[in-house]
Amino acid sequence: MNSFAIAQPKSMSEASRIVSDKKYSLVVIKAGGIDLIDHLKEGLIAPDVVVNVRRLQSDKELIKVSEGEIRIDAVATLADIVSSAALRAACPALVQSVENAASPAVRNVASAAGNLLQRPRCWYYRNEQFNCLKKGGATCFAVEGENRYHAIFGDGPCHIVHPSNLAPAFFVTDATVHMVGAEHPSLPIRYLYHMPDKGVRSESNLPPGAVITHITCKPVKASGFYAIKEKQSFDWPVAAAAVALEMDGNTITKATVCAGAVAPIPWELRNVAGALRGVDVSNDAALTKACAAAAVGAKPMTDNAYKAKLLPVAVKRAVLLAAGKKLEVES
Repeated sequence: MNSFAIAQPKSMSEASRIVSDKKYSLVVIKAGGIDLIDHLKEGLIAPDVVVNVRRLQSDKELIKVSEGEIRIDAVATLADIVSSAALRAACPALVQSVENAASPAVRNVASAAGNLLQRPRCWYYRNEQFNCLKKGGATCFAVEGENRYHAIFGDGPCHIVHPSNLAPAFFVTDATVHMVGAEHPSLPIRYLYHMPDKGVRSESNLPPGAVITHITCKPVKASGFYAIKEKQSFDWPVAAAAVALEMDGNTITKATVCAGAVAPIPWELRNVAGALRGVDVSNDAALTKACAAAAVGAKPMTDNAYKAKLLPVAVKRAVLLAAGKKLEVES
């Protein structure tokens, strides 16, 4: 690991100026630093300067919940999100998306913005011995290698899955990312990420020098998130879904559905949203049929066809949670 300097800016704007300073070859932002430490250990990055924004709140309240808007500070931890009773009542999907993420120790440190911007967990990318596409090489080793946890949607050329749990939940609640150091001070979360063919070396459209200050979204009481993992403790989802509903009694009148852990970006499932319209959530057969549309268009690789079977299950359980129904089966 190369030596580097630590910068302690007094504001997010100052942090942005440091990040934009051309005299440094690489400047990285640190809030919780969970993903940063992993990258340093693997030798994936060698920054000149690490800019610590951990204590730079953009508002005196890390989480604000009002009737028309939710505001979450960039440095709010996942534990802050989980412990907010007001947030749980106003938008359950946001809390559900991170309440079982990682471990309690990680949730106490990892930040909201860091969760949105963490890098892929692909084992080829994370292993310094593989010079994969994402690191400037010529090959996505997942194509002919071990691809059990890789994407089933998208056409490559890189087959990562987006690792953020918060991103699909923010997607269905129409979130906006706010920042300093950019020409435009905000960006809807649906435009925050890009597919690998638009730039394989990065995952986000965050402008150079921009630093996220906070995220806003709509309160959606009828929202839910469900992740399927191989084990319940400190594991990454193999398929996940976030859902926001509008309902008339037990009948869904409108739905927004976004899948996680199955594509290089949070993957909107518009066909499922359409299929859910008019479905009575107490009609199990109709609900199962509508959620089965989640697998339409999937292009599994040699080892991950199971994801196409699990995703409709995750969607159905997220819908039931959003509708306030108790799940009979947990996994």
